[in-house]
Amino acid sequence: METKKRVPVKEQAPEIRRSNFDEVCLGYSESEAVAEAERCLHCKKPLCVTQCPVSINIPEFIEHVKNREFEEAARVIAKSSSLPAVCGRVCPQESQCEELCVLGKKGDAVAIGKLERFVADWSRENNIDLSQTLPKNGRKVAVIGAGPSGLSCAGDLAKLGYDVTIFEALHKAGGVLVYGIPEFRLPKDKVVQHEVDNVKALGVKIETNVIIGRTVTLEELMHQEGFEAVFIGSGAGLPMFMNIPGENSNGVFSANEFLTRNNLMKAFKEGYDTPIRAGKKVAVVGGGNVAMDAARTALRLGAEVHIVYRRSQAELPARAEEVHHAIEEGIIFDLLCNPVEILADEKGWVKGIKCIRMELGEPDASGRRRPVEIPGSEFVIDVDTVIMSLGTSPNPLISSTTPGLESNKKGCLIAAEETGRTSLDGVFAGGDAVTGAATVILAMGAGKKAARAIDEYLKK
Repeated sequence: METKKRVPVKEQAPEIRRSNFDEVCLGYSESEAVAEAERCLHCKKPLCVTQCPVSINIPEFIEHVKNREFEEAARVIAKSSSLPAVCGRVCPQESQCEELCVLGKKGDAVAIGKLERFVADWSRENNIDLSQTLPKNGRKVAVIGAGPSGLSCAGDLAKLGYDVTIFEALHKAGGVLVYGIPEFRLPKDKVVQHEVDNVKALGVKIETNVIIGRTVTLEELMHQEGFEAVFIGSGAGLPMFMNIPGENSNGVFSANEFLTRNNLMKAFKEGYDTPIRAGKKVAVVGGGNVAMDAARTALRLGAEVHIVYRRSQAELPARAEEVHHAIEEGIIFDLLCNPVEILADEKGWVKGIKCIRMELGEPDASGRRRPVEIPGSEFVIDVDTVIMSLGTSPNPLISSTTPGLESNKKGCLIAAEETGRTSLDGVFAGGDAVTGAATVILAMGAGKKAARAIDEYLKK
């Protein structure tokens, strides 16, 4: 039998979106969502569910969409996920739920992510109340960090009746969802703020501008403020650099700083006084999703943008959709190149980036072929701004101010994978603070597991 093709999703045209920060992907209409949901085979053993880090009952919610029962679909998703409108937009579905979809073996997998996004957006537009919780049990839990892992952990604990307070270092809740991922992939006011408000509707309190380890220590939370358990979901906010000559020149940013100024501090908007230097010609060093985000942001601020990456396109770690969008928008990929020096003028401002050409050798520990320099192949790209997007590690503040909390040599907290338990009794951790920089959905999965473990710990 001939399987129907995936219903395509409308997008802003590349030549138009290059110069605005509006969302690129426009999502399904009701009739498109129903048509896509009709493609689901409702497998006896749905492998899509086993591949979802938060175990959403995917066939059940899709069945409701097929029958136009959108509110019921939203309730099914809400049982498992606190952030469906975010996940529907930024989850790497192609390597998770959709990867094992039976339809994907011969044709197109069901567009599970786009359907999740449709249901979440529909429930927001129709003001569906998803804030059912068990009766309050009067027990207090603290969550450090209002990013994806903290919000998921807090939401799940609140549903179980706990009195949860999130402590967030920045002035706005959302973590990487507000400072890292750009507006054109994840609208802040419409989507992120609404999902944060949904978590608050469960009874979660969020205190912003509280830096654990400076404003208050973790020990004080537990011994003086009466919190019986703590979940640390403080992310990985410490950028990595290459330590090459000229890296301290003016006009070199970490992707973190560049994106934070733009996304959280709204440097792209008229009327905001946030300084940002997009430059006329920008080199972004790195090949992950964050590199694509920085490159596509700089492009929208009016720059010509080069992505400098030391492997080939096949090894780019970014999502295929992000790479495809970046190429459509006219970003130049300088692949198999590695920076060796940043060149500056007499006033210390960037004027170029010196690179060496690479070829791929034998596979390394990551399973990807290792890039090897080609001697004598150096060349210079003239640029006035360089954005380093080489990954991040956790900020050492919490581990350095909490005696007995163990971390590894990369600064990541040591926590059990299934429960998030750390070396301190009653202290749990998850997300990028444990794994180093990873995905939103993996952080959410860690927050969920920890919530379950905290519930068991406190019941004992």
